[in-house]
Order: sequence, then C-alpha cells, then structure tokens
Amino acid sequence: MNIEHLKNNGTDIAVISSERKLIADTQSALELAMTVKYEAGTTNIVISKSAVDEEFFILSSGMAGEILQKFINYHVRIAIYGDYSHYTSKPLKDFIFESNNGNDFFFVATKEEAIKKLTGTQ
Repeated sequence: MNIEHLKNNGTDIAVISSERKLIADTQSALELAMTVKYEAGTTNIVISKSAVDEEFFILSSGMAGEILQKFINYHVRIAIYGDYSHYTSKPLKDFIFESNNGNDFFFVATKEEAIKKLTGTQ
C-alpha cells in the first residue's frame, strides 16, 4: 500500500494505491482508516474501486452499511473512484446517487473527481 498525502483547497487528503484489496470487511476498512490517520494525519481518503472487495457493492451483504457507519463514527470521508457502469442493481444505483449528494462518501469515475469531491472544488 502506498499513501500519497495531498493538501488541496485547505483539505488534507490521503490518496491510496495498492495492488491488493484493502477493504475486504469492516475490520480491514477500520484498519485502513486508522493507518491513514496516523501515517498521513487525515481522515479524508481517496481509493480505487479495485482495492475494495466486490461484496461491498452487493448491498444485501450489509458490508457497505457497516463500513460506512463505522466511517461516520470515526469521521472518515472517502471517495472511491472507478467504473460503476456495469452495475444493474437499482438499490445500488440509488445508494451511489444519495452518497454522491452527501458530504462524506462519494463514488466517482476518476481519481481527480474523487479529490475534487473531498475538497469541495467540484
């Protein structure tokens, strides 16, 4: 895992890159958040969709809800970038839409969009 620390529009952001899945369950998501907090000094995370287990995007698994609730509790904001066009689930599409209209969790196409969402410069 590589952590790139950025400061954009007064907001500290950690851009995470990894060859392996970093978010595979609630515990690994919390470990990632705490690692980023202590190594980069921020709770704003940009990460590729490829580093998130596919089960996260199956809402009936409950993984997304559990992880996002933990992130809310620990004041973690995250933007996950990647291709979401192949998903056909209406609940997932609604979840992504609602998240993108909030302030804490974003699902966007590119790393640049993810950074903009977390810094409020979109």
